[in-house]
Amino acid sequence: MAAARPRFVQLLGRAQRALQRWIEARPESWEGISAAQVGLLFVLRSRQGQPAAVGEIAGELGVAPAAVTNLSKRMQAAGMLERVADEQDARLTRLRMTGSGREASARAGAVLVELNARLAEGFTPAELQIVARWLARAAALEPDAGPR
Repeated sequence: MAAARPRFVQLLGRAQRALQRWIEARPESWEGISAAQVGLLFVLRSRQGQPAAVGEIAGELGVAPAAVTNLSKRMQAAGMLERVADEQDARLTRLRMTGSGREASARAGAVLVELNARLAEGFTPAELQIVARWLARAAALEPDAGPR
């Protein structure tokens, strides 16, 4: 008898909820910031101190620029971000982490290092590459793409 085909959508939903609960059980690490805010901070951290335009951040997060604008307003009010003028284009405003944002990013990063280590336990590097490739494919799904 053949093994039952995995129910990927159900498994992915359960995994997402379990990850969220795991993170929420560590409020000291993500105190006062949401997963979406952490994502924005990680984009800025990956730029090693260089500010980024809202559109650039939206592209990296896979969300609409309006979502980044709204999120960044709350983060700016909380002191994690600041808006700075672009050095080349006076019409463009960029976002940059403040010291508070860098501290929040570091705390969240430490939690995710621990989480990633736990998730990787028992898998070979080759198996993890397959998982990463599958998740990248899921993340790249086009909402308006028709059936194949």
